[in-house]
Amino acid sequence: MFRSRAKEEKSPSAVKAPVTVSKQPRDPQAPKGRPTPKRSQAQSQRRSVANTQMTRKEAAKRQREERRSALERQRQALASGDERYLPARDKGPVRKFARDFVDSRFNIAEYFLPMAVVILVLSMIRVASLQNVALLLWLIVIVLIVLDSLVTGFRLKKRLAERFPDDRRRGAVAYALMRSLQMRRLRLPKPQVKRGERP
Repeated sequence: MFRSRAKEEKSPSAVKAPVTVSKQPRDPQAPKGRPTPKRSQAQSQRRSVANTQMTRKEAAKRQREERRSALERQRQALASGDERYLPARDKGPVRKFARDFVDSRFNIAEYFLPMAVVILVLSMIRVASLQNVALLLWLIVIVLIVLDSLVTGFRLKKRLAERFPDDRRRGAVAYALMRSLQMRRLRLPKPQVKRGERP
C-alpha cells in the first residue's frame, strides 16, 4: 500500500518476463532472456566438456596413435633425409655434414662384414694353410680398418672445426665412424651425396 513505484519496478516479479513456449523460431533481434557469458567462462566450460568426454582408455588409444604417426614420420624422414622429423641423434647441421663426409668417401670399414664372412668360411676349412691365410687376412683387415678410421676421424675433426667453429661438435666424429662401419646401402638416414662429391 505504501510501496514506492521505484521498488515495484525493481521487484523480481516486474523484471522477469513471462516464459512462453512457442514452436516458432526466435527472432534474432529479440533478447534471449539470459546474460551472455564472459569469454573466460565460455572457454572453461568448453575445456571441461572436452576433458570429460575422453575416457582413460580413449586417451591411451589417442597417445598410441600419435606415437605411431610420429614413428612413421621418422621412418620416412630417415629414408628421405628430411631434417624436421629425424631422431635427435641425427639432427643438426654438424651431424648432417658428418654423414655427408663419410658418404662421399670410400671406406674400408663398410666392407668389414662381407670380409669377416669370407675369413670365417676360410678358417672353418680343415686345411692348415687356409687357416693361416684366414688369420693373416683377419689381421690385415683389422689394421686397415683402424688406420682408415684414424685418418677419417682426423680429417673430419679438422673440417668440422673449420666449418662449425661455434657449434657443438661433441660426438660427431664417433657418429661418423659408426656410420662408416655400415654398408652404404644399409645406412640410415639414406646417403644424400655421391662418392667423390664434396659435402
